[in-house]
Amino acid sequence: MNHRTISVARVKQLLAAVRKARVLVVGDVMLDHFIWGNVARISPEAPVPVVEFARESFMPGGAANVARNLTAMDVPTDLFGTVGRDDAADQLRRLLKEQHVGCGGLLAGASRPTSVKTRIVAHQQQVVRIDREARDGLSSRLTQRLLGLVRAQIHETAAVIVADYGKGVVTQSLLDELKKICRALGVWLSLDPKPVHHLDLAGLSLITPNRKETFELAKLEDETRNANPFGDTNLMQAANRLLRELRPAVLLITLGEQGMLLCQRGQKPFHIPTVAQEVFDVSGAGDTVIAMFTLAVGAGASLLEAAILSNHAAGIVVGKIGTATTSPDELLASFKPA
Repeated sequence: MNHRTISVARVKQLLAAVRKARVLVVGDVMLDHFIWGNVARISPEAPVPVVEFARESFMPGGAANVARNLTAMDVPTDLFGTVGRDDAADQLRRLLKEQHVGCGGLLAGASRPTSVKTRIVAHQQQVVRIDREARDGLSSRLTQRLLGLVRAQIHETAAVIVADYGKGVVTQSLLDELKKICRALGVWLSLDPKPVHHLDLAGLSLITPNRKETFELAKLEDETRNANPFGDTNLMQAANRLLRELRPAVLLITLGEQGMLLCQRGQKPFHIPTVAQEVFDVSGAGDTVIAMFTLAVGAGASLLEAAILSNHAAGIVVGKIGTATTSPDELLASFKPA
């Protein structure tokens, strides 16, 4: 393998191996609601576009989108989180079952509605987003119930992914217990961070912040940028601080059109340029990255192989509209010469 790609034969080998790597996803579960339409005029009531309704669609979002990224790769996956006792929860469960995601870890309660994000899209452009959600942290009782469900399912699991979107499921007590559970059993633990939460993220297997989140976690200002990440002294300083203070086994920084930066303590960072041909929608791209990287490591890939696979997977999903996934066939095809 060279520094930029993986052979097609190796990709086939890893895709076969991932089907045996069971993964648990814990976090903020959402329902993504898309309203699709067209704009032909501006409203006479206010300087805003009038969207003429064409259709609507629903997709699992948040932690549920991480889970569907895994099952799209034929990986046994169970999802843990909370939903309300409402129509949105019923719809979300139906969608998840269609996509073969285990829903036994979804706790229903009347005190918290199911998180719903409604995006209005016209001519392939998002016009506005409406959020219906609760953001208060889970009660101690609910947290313990959720952890009990995870403990019952953790055996024979390759990895756990914590998907934090700041909606209250991922609390410090939940994260601390997950660290203990995974450490005791040697289970890989990944987390996509939300710096606004101010959680103690020390000692995780993988954290996958984007550039903005990297600087927020490092408590540094993002003052200058360089097209070459290695010449970006600000970025390197932030990455080194996170490696030193949080001590993850792997820090994977996603950089949008610049690809991603794979960082480990005591080693030179490795830059993987993006392979995206066209970018229509970045919604959910971070979900694809953490799902594919974690899955690949669980299947026996090296860290560099996992980063390259997740970079290819992200390049595929950003070329689709809405929160999307990639299939094994699409991923394999992305490694074949054009």
